[in-house]
Amino acid sequence: MSFPPASAARAQRGGVRIDSTSAATAAEALQQARHVVTALALTDWVEVLPEDAGAAAPAVLIQARPAFAARYLPGGDTTGLAQALGLDTHTDAGLDREIVLAMLACPVPFTFPDVAELESAVRIRRYIVQAARKTALAFDTEQAERPAGYWTYDEARGFTILPGQSLVEGLRRATQPEASGELYAFSCYRATEYVTVLGIAQELETANPEMARRLQRQWETRAVMSGRFHEAFLREYGSLDAPLPPRFYVPGDRLWFRNPDEHSSNVEGYEGSWVFYLGDGLFNNFWKRDQPFTFTAKCVEIYHWRHGARTDARGKLFIDEDIVEARVRETLADPDATARILERMVRIRDPQGVYAEGGCIDATRECARWVRPGHADVVLPEYPLPGSAD
Repeated sequence: MSFPPASAARAQRGGVRIDSTSAATAAEALQQARHVVTALALTDWVEVLPEDAGAAAPAVLIQARPAFAARYLPGGDTTGLAQALGLDTHTDAGLDREIVLAMLACPVPFTFPDVAELESAVRIRRYIVQAARKTALAFDTEQAERPAGYWTYDEARGFTILPGQSLVEGLRRATQPEASGELYAFSCYRATEYVTVLGIAQELETANPEMARRLQRQWETRAVMSGRFHEAFLREYGSLDAPLPPRFYVPGDRLWFRNPDEHSSNVEGYEGSWVFYLGDGLFNNFWKRDQPFTFTAKCVEIYHWRHGARTDARGKLFIDEDIVEARVRETLADPDATARILERMVRIRDPQGVYAEGGCIDATRECARWVRPGHADVVLPEYPLPGSAD
C-alpha cells in the first residue's frame, strides 16, 4: 500500500501536498492551508505556495522553509525537533505543531484531497500519541484478555465489542489502566491496532459520524486484525528500495524495530518491537509506560536481546529480561560502546527472512487512511462504504 500516485517531479518535493480538482478549489485550499499554518504559529518556519500555478487543477504545497529545514531537520532527522524548538508536546497545540513540522521533513509527500483531511490526519495522530502514552499491558504472548463488561470472544470473530457498549470506551478500558483499573494481556502488535482504531474512532465521532456508526458495527460483528487490519486502516510510506531516513518519525506513526539477531528472534514476542512515535524524541513502552524509549535506548535494548537468550528446563528458548536490562545499563553508561552498537543498529533492516548486515530500522512507517466524507478510504470489511464493490 502507498500514498496516492504522484508524478515523479511532485514526489521529489516531499512535505505536504493538497490536491485540487479545479483552480477555484486550489485557491480556496491555499487560503485554508495558510490559515492552518498561521493558527499553529508556524509562519516563520513554514511556507504555503501553489504548485503548477498555470495548471487547471494546481496543487498546494506546505513545506519547511529551507533555512529551517537545514537547521532543525538535518537529513530528515525529526527526533530532536521538539527539544530544539522548546515545544510542549503535552499540550494539544504543541503536539500539533510538532506533527506538522515533522511531516514536512518527509522526502515523499503526504497527499490530501483537501485541507480538512489534513486537519483530521493531524488530530488522529494527536489522539494516537495521547492514547499510546496512557497504554500499558501485561506481557503474555500466550494469553489474551479484555474487560468482560465490554468484550466477548469467539474463535471465528476474535474479540468483539458487546452490542450497546461504546467501541471507544471499550478500547480505552482494554488498553488504559486508569479507565479499567486493570492491566490486560495481549501483544504489542495487537495493542498498536487498538490504539490506532481508538484514534480513528475519536476523529470519526465529529468528522464522519456515519462511518463512526459503521466502525462500531464492524467491531460488534468481527474484529479486523493483522494483515486485514493493515489493509483496512493504514497507509504505509517508504519502501526497502527507497527507505525513509533512519531518524525520521512523525508523532503518531506506527512502526517496527526489527530484531536483527536470528537466534533471539525465534522467541515469540522478540521478532521485533511494534511501537508508536510519541514525539519529543520518544517511543512508547507498552510494558513500562512511564519509561518511554529514546531512539538510542530502543536500539540498544533490541541489540541486547541476543545476550538475554536462554533455554529453560523444557528446552524452550526465552529472553531473560534481567540480563538484557543489565547489559543496556552497562552500554548506555559507555559512550564508545553505545556508538559501536548504534553504528550497526541504525541501518535499514534486511528483507524478511534475511539476517545479514542490516540493522533494526524499518524502511517504512504507517499512518491512518483518510476518514472524511467524500474521500474516506478506510475499508471496513463487513461494513464497506455504501455502494462500494468491496
